[in-house]
Amino acid sequence: MNTRTLGRDLQVSAVGLGCMGFSHAYGAPTREEDAIQLLRQAFQMGYTFFDTAEVYGTPEDPHANERIVGQALAPYRDKVILATKFGLRFDLESGKVPYPLIPNSRPETIRRAVEGSLKRLGTDHIDLYFQHRMDPAVSPEEVAGVMADLIREGKITHWGISEVDEAYLRRAHAVCPVTAVQNRYSMMARHYEPLFPVLEELGIGLVAFSPMANGFLTGKYGKGTTFDRRYDYRASMPQFTDEAVDQNRALLNLLEEMARQKGATPTQISLAWMLCKKPWIVPIPGTRQLQRMGENAGAADVALSPQEVQALDEALDHMELSPVFGGTPCQKK
Repeated sequence: MNTRTLGRDLQVSAVGLGCMGFSHAYGAPTREEDAIQLLRQAFQMGYTFFDTAEVYGTPEDPHANERIVGQALAPYRDKVILATKFGLRFDLESGKVPYPLIPNSRPETIRRAVEGSLKRLGTDHIDLYFQHRMDPAVSPEEVAGVMADLIREGKITHWGISEVDEAYLRRAHAVCPVTAVQNRYSMMARHYEPLFPVLEELGIGLVAFSPMANGFLTGKYGKGTTFDRRYDYRASMPQFTDEAVDQNRALLNLLEEMARQKGATPTQISLAWMLCKKPWIVPIPGTRQLQRMGENAGAADVALSPQEVQALDEALDHMELSPVFGGTPCQKK
């Protein structure tokens, strides 16, 4: 797979692998030995960018994902980029699914978090350390100051912010340069596009999570699809209802038609659309199927012209799409 550069110098595979689903939110957790094998196969396939977080786990093993990712990629540590995140915990006592989010980016919390992540990942440094959500109780300058210290100490080499807005990003970047933002972005969730000129101005990359609208844009989920309400967040996502399938038929048809023209799949078109839009966008679709990993990686080879990308944008501008899951709101501590 070809590579892209986030920020000034962080080189990653053009498509990364979101690892959350092995442990959290997309059904019962994958058996550890199976997850490890799949992660190693992803590396052999050309993936060099792997994204996890300290909170991706289970109630029984809250940090499982980092541990599994670290173990799987230990043989290739000097050849991969590991991204993980701090500053968030789940309210497991709420009884709600998806779990409510509680941000905490106090300096002492970050210090504990980075040491835990380094240990679980089995590494002496984190390549890209994301603040998982903005914390209204802690200024961006204070968070960025801690990041600058961690870089000087060699515990991290780059940092970023997830689900960030322009004002917070500018303030943080002025203290310690930000390498990437990790924001939700897909054909069904384009609300961060106004931030693109700011990213271009500051030389910051976009790591696009949920690039296929939680899998809806694969076209594999039709009417009558059900999900396990205990383990799978998709059970409560609005784009997977029978009504939404009808509402989004024009979008699915658009993807299928472009896929036929390009000798690709709808999944690959939905990823190529953003890859061909900006050279600093890196999607991180998640999957637990080897075939899907190969399909996602193949999107990096699908060429869409600027005119084709613009035509897709214009079509999307005039479509009446269903609501789409936009993430769980953060709660007060």
